[in-house]
Formats: sequence, C-alpha cells, structure tokens
Amino acid sequence: MKALYEMLGSFCKAVAAGQIEIYNEFSLQHELGLFLRERLPSCKVQFERNVSFFFPEGRAFTKREIDIAIFSPDQKVLAYAIELKYPRNGQYPEQMFSFCKDIAFLEELREAGFHSAALVIFAEDRPFYAGKPDGIYGYFRGGKPLRGRIEKPTGAKDDAVDLKGSYTVEWRPVANPLRCAIIPVGHEPMSAMQ
Repeated sequence: MKALYEMLGSFCKAVAAGQIEIYNEFSLQHELGLFLRERLPSCKVQFERNVSFFFPEGRAFTKREIDIAIFSPDQKVLAYAIELKYPRNGQYPEQMFSFCKDIAFLEELREAGFHSAALVIFAEDRPFYAGKPDGIYGYFRGGKPLRGRIEKPTGAKDDAVDLKGSYTVEWRPVANPLRCAIIPVGHEPMSAMQ
C-alpha cells in the first residue's frame, strides 16, 4: 500500500498540474476522497465519520467527526485519518488555532488506534503562510515547531490545546497564490491492508 504522505503529495501535484480542481473545503474533501478511493480499492474511504463508529466506548475526543477515514471493510485495520482545511474567510489567528486543534484530534485518533494521520491545509490568503512570524503566526510563517501548549490567540484566552508531538509546517506552492501544507501525525500503517 502506498504511504499516506506520498499519496497526499501526489494529490497536491495533481492540483498544481490542473488535473484536479479545488475551490473550497468541500471540493477538497470530495476530490481527495475520490483520489484516495482510486488508489486504495480494497479500503473503505468515508467522509465525516463519527468517532463513535470506531470507538463506541465513549472516550472523549477534541472533535466528533473525522473528515476522511480510511479503514478495512471489517474495521480491524484503521489505516488513515485525515483532517482538511481550506480557509476562505480570513480570521487568520482563529483558523491557525483551529489547525492546532485538528492536530490534537489526530493525535487522539492515533492513540485510539488509527495507524497514520495527517492534516492537509490549502490556503490562498498570503497571511496564512507569509508575513511577520509573531505569536501563533510563527508556527505557520516562520518554521517554529508546533508543540506543547498552544493557547487561543484571540477572544477569551481560556481555550488551549496540548500537542504531544512536534510538527513543522512547510508550505508548498501549488498555483499562485495557492499553497498546501501536509502535516503528518504518526507513522505509516501496517501492511495488513495490502
């Protein structure tokens, strides 16, 4: 089976080459899901799957639904969990904090049993990937590793996420001004689904 990171990189290249058109988060989810189904015909590729489908014991997760879940038909192998972002309405620090929450959620899914996970971000607005690297911006503009406690940068500062791993956001050019960042969370899945 192809590695998740490799497949996501191929998807970004297909978008850059104009073979796949995306224009918002829904189109990203739809097109990426189709792309992955084509490459993983023996797997189930499902959208917005509630975590209780995989983990009915009622454990607490940061979020309730996985943007794209990929698993064996018998659910014995939980291969990939993918969270997606394609912010279109500014709100840069709030969206960046939302990216951090997605990473925390993916860490929880890995701990619960998914073998590999990734956050995929597409952004057209330059302030997501360029500008002064102050505060939360440093993680997304300045190469500062995302790790430890990240506090909500705006409003009531009573929300925070704690990341167990360390992640570096690297933006890839797709088509000016569109950029993509793929943030892997965990190792590649076992060969049980080949």
